[in-house]
Amino acid sequence: MTQNNNVFENEYTPYIIKWGMSTTLIGVLLSFAPVAVLYFVYGIMPPWSAVITGTIMQISVSGVFYVVEPVSYFTILGIPGTYMSFLSGNIGNLRVPCSAIAQDAAGVEKGTPEGSIISTIGVATSVLVNIILLSIGVALGTSILSMLPKPVYDSLNFLLPAIFGAILGQQTVKNPKIALIAIPLGLVMTLLYKGGYLKFLPGIPVYAVIIVTIFGTILIARALKQRGII
Repeated sequence: MTQNNNVFENEYTPYIIKWGMSTTLIGVLLSFAPVAVLYFVYGIMPPWSAVITGTIMQISVSGVFYVVEPVSYFTILGIPGTYMSFLSGNIGNLRVPCSAIAQDAAGVEKGTPEGSIISTIGVATSVLVNIILLSIGVALGTSILSMLPKPVYDSLNFLLPAIFGAILGQQTVKNPKIALIAIPLGLVMTLLYKGGYLKFLPGIPVYAVIIVTIFGTILIARALKQRGII
């Protein structure tokens, strides 16, 4: 086991970080390709005032997730899974559930080398399946959806809540005491957001719900664990 851990830490992890950083940087550069084509090929360029305004608006909405998501998802995804997830997208609604379910099915603990390996397999499989289904969806999606009865079509809006609900139920069974912290905290913050009590915060304050729920649960659970309560 010690030898395997040494290989994981000294060979596997540095290799993943090297290629993960490289592919992520390439992905960042490629994300600007459509803009480059519009400017260099078609000569289309919005005024800088519009660019700056749009950038500020986007940062105010999603800038906080730049910090929150890597921190909150890393313990489940591991290093390889984090690189793959943030490069491929659909992190919260696909990569994290696949990673968590794969680790639970394999009986490994999240945050361990074994968990990281299984997470890598789960995320990689989800990416491949996603590409296949997405290709089919792009080619046939509209025609298939138009054939579905309206109640079935409308029920698709509940897929994401169902996924999160399944993960919550799974983790609640494993950690009921922590769930007694996370669920009320999340409900209170959601009610505060829905009631407009977070409007004093800049941008769209939905990020406050995520930050307080995630980090509040972590801090409270850590304090209770140190006291031997959980």
